[in-house]
Amino acid sequence: MASSNPVSFIREVRSEVAKVAWPTRREVLLTTVMVFILAALTAVFFSVVDIIIRTGLQGLLAYVGG
Repeated sequence: MASSNPVSFIREVRSEVAKVAWPTRREVLLTTVMVFILAALTAVFFSVVDIIIRTGLQGLLAYVGG
């Protein structure tokens, strides 16, 4: 069983956090911009698909409904 000494736990946590490769400000900014661009493209894509499906269904129902 692992020891439950809080001091050694904090020491281990600090040593592990020091190993993390933190992103630079530029990397965070570029990643954020890419997320917003891809979210916008996804929204446009699904809007177009929705319009196509809606138009097709309305045409089909108008044809069948007579």
